[in-house]
Amino acid sequence: MSDRPPDVLAARFITVSATYGAGGSVVAPLLARRVGLPFADRLIAARNAPAVPSAEGVTKEELDEEPRRSFFARLAHLNVGLNLPAPRDPDDLRDHVRDRVAASIKALAAEGGAVILGRAGQIVLAHHPRTFHVRLDGPPERRAARGAMWEGIDLETALARMKETDEARTRYTRRLYQRDPSDPSLYHLVLDATVIELEAGVEMLGRAAESFWARDESAVQHTMEQTRALLARLRIDTKP
Repeated sequence: MSDRPPDVLAARFITVSATYGAGGSVVAPLLARRVGLPFADRLIAARNAPAVPSAEGVTKEELDEEPRRSFFARLAHLNVGLNLPAPRDPDDLRDHVRDRVAASIKALAAEGGAVILGRAGQIVLAHHPRTFHVRLDGPPERRAARGAMWEGIDLETALARMKETDEARTRYTRRLYQRDPSDPSLYHLVLDATVIELEAGVEMLGRAAESFWARDESAVQHTMEQTRALLARLRIDTKP
């Protein structure tokens, strides 16, 4: 058997973007087990990671890496007044974060791929041919209620945490990649995770990802013809 790492484009990925209370921190590691891939929690690889207690809220690492333009603008103004060297430009910091993310994904690709939770993976891997993109969401009131249950906190605390988390993750994606993470065009599948039982949801996502990886574009026309023939036999009219 060759020790040569697999081709980057042959690696299989699933990116999971999740709002607070949609269960991303639980679904993603279980999904990784389901499809036999490593789990990358915020792009920190953890092979065969077990399901862990929910961490639905925004992480300290996410907050620490978020470029804060207003802070640097104020600091730059102060330093000029004090004749001190200017701080690093926020654009440089954005490049630094993007470079770290790209390096993490390259390392994961060398191992065959991963299920990636968060970190704008749906944008970073937008053009990777074997990456299946998932968005977990749901109505705010149901997400807050589930976040409270997942984290063992009261509803008022969960509502505040939901607002902080969703806003922080949206800022992260907009500032680094100028995209809105709620844009459905970024995903192959958007799922209201608040109305589906956990095990069924993981199985659904696993089967959908496997179907995506197994697809054969050259067979699409033949499959459509077979489907039309079946509909005709069943006398189902698909015309508007």
